Amino acid sequence: MTSFTIIGTGTMGSAIGGVLASGGSDVNHVAHADITPLTGDVVVLAVPFHAIDEIVGAYGDQLAGKIVVDITNPLNFETFDSLVVPADSSAAAEIQAKLPESIVLKAFNTTFAATLASKKIGALATTVLIAGDDADAKQALADALVAGGVEAIDAGALVRAHELEALGFLQLTLAAGEKLPWTGGFAVVR
Repeated sequence: MTSFTIIGTGTMGSAIGGVLASGGSDVNHVAHADITPLTGDVVVLAVPFHAIDEIVGAYGDQLAGKIVVDITNPLNFETFDSLVVPADSSAAAEIQAKLPESIVLKAFNTTFAATLASKKIGALATTVLIAGDDADAKQALADALVAGGVEAIDAGALVRAHELEALGFLQLTLAAGEKLPWTGGFAVVR
């Protein structure tokens, strides 16, 4: 069974941890300000994008050799009108460049905490889209999520994080503009 350390104790970190734990995974949570040994095989960065540099600085050596899951949406939260990464890049790509000895995956950024906790979007199962360059790492995360009661889809290589972040940006701006509830979101029908 894969073990997980979730950096971040907010609603997303709690919801992700709940799904993983309900599937039988070993999950521990670390507040992003704490410097604690990272014991999980997989480390989920359940923090805002602006906290990534601090976390990489504090935990970079411990993240080497681990699967690192980036859930961020690098949104300009002052204006809510743009992403703060270069147009041809993604937060996940920037994290991978900072952590060359880690396997970085993009996941959870197109789901809200409420839909992870309920495992539903309307009448449909919540689906987590996963992008990354390591098929085994993506499968390990997908297996843990499916065991926890949500769906998972391999969205392709890490370069697809760019599109996932655009989708997350759209979903967030719709919810912030009260055109979409925080308990809703985009669902996948197969």
